[in-house]
Amino acid sequence: MTGYRSVYKSSETEYIISRSRFIGRCFPVKDEEAALSLLADIRKKHWDATHNCFAYRIGQRAEIARFSDDGEPGGTAGMPIMDALRSKDLTDVLVVVTRYFGGILLGAGGLVRAYSRSAADAVSQAGVVSFIPAKEVSLSMDYSRYGSMEQYLRAAAQVEDVVFAENVTLRLTVAEDRLDTFIKDVTERSDGRCIPEVIGEEYLRVIEGQ
Repeated sequence: MTGYRSVYKSSETEYIISRSRFIGRCFPVKDEEAALSLLADIRKKHWDATHNCFAYRIGQRAEIARFSDDGEPGGTAGMPIMDALRSKDLTDVLVVVTRYFGGILLGAGGLVRAYSRSAADAVSQAGVVSFIPAKEVSLSMDYSRYGSMEQYLRAAAQVEDVVFAENVTLRLTVAEDRLDTFIKDVTERSDGRCIPEVIGEEYLRVIEGQ
């Protein structure tokens, strides 16, 4: 597993320059089909717009990457949107910038700046999330030991589930690069009576700036 970065949520921003209206939208997407479906929805909603330009990157290594100027001069819309995604190394993301022409020509440089800003604003509003390779871990212990270890466990791992039955059983997500330290610490803190068991692979989601 390798880590990657995407956007946290959908967003919508608006930017007006020389009476042209630029509406930037950013979406987290899991595959190309989802990206194309969202793009079709926006084109339908803004059927009267002058342009609906876009860029998307899909896959952990951005194996799929597409963009379109949608009638704007070549290189002035789709590529600047794509550059906004590449500059932050984002994937599984779609950005669409809808333009309503205001009657004043912006020139190639002005278009590049406008589409770049709209895309960057939409990405900033959506927020960036890092997906960090991790392991899913199961851990069981008696109630007295849980009481003494709960604070450590919640600080050292992401607690996904806690089942209170005859014993306390936890399902945790631990960053891959901290797994060995986590197992060692839990084993030592429990005098060897609690041994974490790796049960799968997962990603830790870390929202940047929080």
